[in-house]
Amino acid sequence: MRKSDGSRTLQGARESAPPKAGRLPSPVVRSHLMTEKELIEKAKRARLKAYAPYSNFKVGAALLTKSGKVYTGANVENSTFGLTVCAERVAVFKAVNKGDKDFAKIAVVTDRNPPVTPCGACRQVLSEFVKDLRIVCANLEGKVERYTLKELLPEAFDRRSTDKT
Repeated sequence: MRKSDGSRTLQGARESAPPKAGRLPSPVVRSHLMTEKELIEKAKRARLKAYAPYSNFKVGAALLTKSGKVYTGANVENSTFGLTVCAERVAVFKAVNKGDKDFAKIAVVTDRNPPVTPCGACRQVLSEFVKDLRIVCANLEGKVERYTLKELLPEAFDRRSTDKT
């Protein structure tokens, strides 16, 4: 399609007007400014979707990316237990499937006291993407404990572990 100045634009394409003189465009508000409480609430809501008919141990997770997106997960049990998938890994797999691999924080919620930390398998999966992840563990009574992934998994298995020397 030709514009009045003779230049072309793609049909259906939208043009954005430049900002008015002296004004900057509005900054994009990132939800990575989400409060810890809000992230915990998302994990609590995710927990309600857990499938845990064998243990009745329901877990919810909310994974915050550095771009501000949140991916939630709930554990899904299987009668063979070994095929059970934890809430944290469900959230990670959803994020990776959408192309997000830069994680900032994860909230994990259970009904246990004290709050439960991610299992070893979840710690290892999280460490594949970020070594300094902030982990918030909470329970339904409002108790909150904070860790870093490095604290919970100081010597993660990584590429160096498979390199031949």
